[in-house]
Parts: sequence; C-alpha cells; structure tokens
Amino acid sequence: MGWTLGRYFLRRYAVIAFWLFVALYALVSLIDFTELTNRRSGVPGFTLAAGLVISAARVPVIMQQTVPFIGLFAAIAMLVSLNRRYELVVARSAGISAWQFLLPACIGAFLFGVLTVGVLNPLAAAGISMSKRIEAEMRVGKSNTSAFEQPWLRQRTPGSDTIIGAHSVLDGGLELVDATFFSLDADGDIKERRDAARAFLRQGHWELHDVRVLRDGASGIESLPVDRVATNLTPASVQERLAPPETVSFFELPDKITAARAFGLNANAFATHFHTLVALPFLMVAMTLIAATVSMRFARMGQSSTMILGGVLAGFLLYVVSVLVKAFGTAGFVPPFVVAWIPVAIAMFFGVTFLLYKEDG
Repeated sequence: MGWTLGRYFLRRYAVIAFWLFVALYALVSLIDFTELTNRRSGVPGFTLAAGLVISAARVPVIMQQTVPFIGLFAAIAMLVSLNRRYELVVARSAGISAWQFLLPACIGAFLFGVLTVGVLNPLAAAGISMSKRIEAEMRVGKSNTSAFEQPWLRQRTPGSDTIIGAHSVLDGGLELVDATFFSLDADGDIKERRDAARAFLRQGHWELHDVRVLRDGASGIESLPVDRVATNLTPASVQERLAPPETVSFFELPDKITAARAFGLNANAFATHFHTLVALPFLMVAMTLIAATVSMRFARMGQSSTMILGGVLAGFLLYVVSVLVKAFGTAGFVPPFVVAWIPVAIAMFFGVTFLLYKEDG
C-alpha cells in the first residue's frame, strides 16, 4: 500500500478521533459543571466563575479515563464509514490486505496514546491539584463538622502516637487543610486534640497554623496562632500514603517511586499508575484491533449493528478488567508490571488471532 492511501486512512482516523474527543470533552464539561454547582452551591464563597475554573481543571483527568473508548469508537467509525463507501472493498480488490490498511489506524491509535501520556496527563495532574487547592481555599475553617474525605494517617514518635486526618490534602501530602491531630498516651487513650486550619510538613515536625487545642481534663479550648507536632514522617512516606497517583505527572512518577522505595516503602500505587500510563499507547492499539474484528466485514446498512455492539462490549470488558486488575496492583497483590501489561497482551493476542483466522485462514 502506498503512502498516499496510508496517509488517507491515517487522516480519516485522526479526524474522527479528534471530533469524538471534542464532543466528549464538551459533554463531560457540562455534566461535571452541573454536578459541581449542585454539590458546592451552599459553600460560602462559591461562584459560577469559580465553578467554571474548578470544572475546567478537573475535566482533563476525566478525559484521560475515556481515551481508550475514544480510540475504540474512532476505529469502529472509521472502518464502518470506509465500508459504507466501498473504499475497503476497492482496497481489497487492489490486493491490499487487512494488515496493510489497519496499520495507519494502529499508528494513529499509538500516537493518540503517546499524546495522552505526554500532554494530557501532565495537564490532568496539574488541573486536579489546582482544583483541589481552590476548593480547599473556599472551605478552609468551615468544614470541621463534616466527615473527613481523606484517609487517616498514624505516626509513631517516642513517647506518644498521633493520628492525623484532614479534609483536603495538597502539595502531594505536604500540606493539610482543616487537619485534626489526636495525640495518644501509652495506653492508647486520647490526651490532646489539635484542630488546625492548615498543617505543613517540615523537617522533623508538623507546623500547624490557626490551632485550637483541647487537652484531657482541661476546662476550655486553647487557641494558638502556630503550633508544632513532632514527627518522624518523611515527605516520601506522606506522599505515598496520602497523595493520589492521579495528581502526579507521568514525568515525575519515576522520581516519586525511587524516593518512596529508598525509604523502604512499596509505592505500589505510583508504580501501578506509571506502568498503566506506559502501556496506554499499546492499549489503544489493542482497542483498534478489537474494533477491526467487528467492523471490517462488508455488510449492508443495519446488518452489522450486532457485531459492532459486541465489539463495544468487548472494549468495555477490557477496560473493566484493566481497572479491576489495577486495584489489585495498587493493593500489592499483583506486581505493577503484570497489572499493566497482561490485559493489553491478552487483548492484542485476541485481536491478532481473530484477524489471522478471518483474513489468512
């Protein structure tokens, strides 16, 4: 197949994928903004302008999750449209095999995955961090009566243990908003409670600002502008425990993983997320092969809908299995490398085997 025809197929795939991305981006933005305004409209200081900024910052991380489906639908739409216009029929009659005219679509899917990892992912990581910071700024000092949204963290220091909770975690776990520190005695009973508007992890201690201290047996609450709580936690251990992997850019993940493991931490969540991003371009190629198994056969209008639906369901099943296995990798039950690559390898083998059977006998 000449470069002219290959470029034509590649352009068709790119145009369809681009408009699918734009349409889905607009739909996700509208839904996320509507849901955000309904949920945050009662927060003091919340405005429509702030809602637009927060929603715009959160949408890239949602779009990152939809990219495999965009690749699947783009490949199906491209092949079906080529079939409907008899272009694949003409290409086959000219002696061009399925492997040849699928190559441009696979290249387009691979490049789409690379752009997602190299461009969309850093934007998503920066956006989700910015949205969390804006939301935290709006509700700082106003959420002590609501349930904690972040996991609790326990630190052990000579003489006492401290349990730490926060409503928001910023800067990769190094800054806590509306944080609560429970200090325990040797018997495990609470001896002090500190509520801080903000807490910053410094070298060897937590620096608390706008603190209210309630001590066991005290008659009232003591207010302090600044306070300290000793800690032996390191930035790597706090980030590994509190920072969601989605808030870390692909290019920063290797350093985070190395730093965490240097302190004896497993860093499973970061490692799993990193390998998943590395495997994303190949997952896009696997989605294209799955699309080809249900879209290349010539059929009259409406006769191929069942097969196309089967391909869509197969793509959804592959994505669900990938997410499920990723949860096992994050929990440490399965090595991160295996978590990321086994679903991709299985999908590729399935697509190649089916196409070999159909095309080459």
